[in-house]
Amino acid sequence: MRGKDVRLDKVSIRFGDSTAVQPTDLTIHAGEFFSILGPSGCGKTTILRTISGFIEPTDGRVLIGGEDMVGKGPNERPTALIFQNLALFPLMSVAENVAFGLEARGIGKAQRLKRAQELLELVALDQYGDKKPADLSGGQRQRVAIARALAVEPSVLLLDEPLSALDLKLRQHMRTELRAIQKRVGITFIYITHDQGEALAMSDRVAVMSRGRLEQVADADTLYAEPATPFVATFVGEQNVLRGRITTLADDVASVESPIGLVTGRAKGALKVGDEALVMVRPERISLGASNANTIPARLVSRNLEGPSVNLLCAAAGQNFTVTVPNGPAVRDLPEELNLSFGLADALVYPMGALAHG
Repeated sequence: MRGKDVRLDKVSIRFGDSTAVQPTDLTIHAGEFFSILGPSGCGKTTILRTISGFIEPTDGRVLIGGEDMVGKGPNERPTALIFQNLALFPLMSVAENVAFGLEARGIGKAQRLKRAQELLELVALDQYGDKKPADLSGGQRQRVAIARALAVEPSVLLLDEPLSALDLKLRQHMRTELRAIQKRVGITFIYITHDQGEALAMSDRVAVMSRGRLEQVADADTLYAEPATPFVATFVGEQNVLRGRITTLADDVASVESPIGLVTGRAKGALKVGDEALVMVRPERISLGASNANTIPARLVSRNLEGPSVNLLCAAAGQNFTVTVPNGPAVRDLPEELNLSFGLADALVYPMGALAHG
């Protein structure tokens, strides 16, 4: 199996008067693990179904391996789609489930069961071929669904929130499993999720969507450290958000007058003096003490233990701040009044825009 690239060329999708996907250009590289991340209703599943052939774009083209997919239905495309509910056949054995797509293509029984066994070995279920899906755990059923999809040798595997029904521990385990399987088979994975942890942990690149539009496409480190818009900044990870007005702007450094006083950070996007602006600071980038460019006198409201770290909820001038610090003796008996500080490089200043939360 070899992966193929997928390209959306000015694709837009409308249902009646409603626009589900705004005009979109996107290239997913051959052999890439690519995730589309966003809240419910943002258009990510619509894009997946358009790539698979279940939905035709209103405008634009879908190309797979350079070939225009116009007029080609799901069975004619080099793709396989794993649905959220997996849709395994309960009365068939695991091996028969895996081989089902080969039977539909006219492959003989001996050959398709041999191929099913090879794929069960690939997903570490080679001892489970005679069992029924009901005899397996949720994670094992997930791997059966992947093996069944791989049986028809797709160039692109499409996964629509396949881990959402699993408990937290199993989801975390399956992230590792999925990434390992993708690396072994080398085909293109396109993964749909609203869970940022899944997207960041598994993907070569991630597209963040909001209201039918791609907000940013980047690797996980870039998305987290350099979010392009206020939506991405507040959807990927946690943020402290300040609202204010820009007083000075020079060399991509902006000073913002805010409820807690003057705050200085890195300018992101089109800004000018006098504009209303949003300042974003991640909780783990805030230090205790007055050691950085921006210092805020604050009051400790609560302390929440998260195992290796502690989340401190603090208040300053009517503004709440969350501060994440390593757990240890130094944070077990903090005074009520303390200073919070963060460097210029730790604060990102954006034009006013939509946030992911509120």
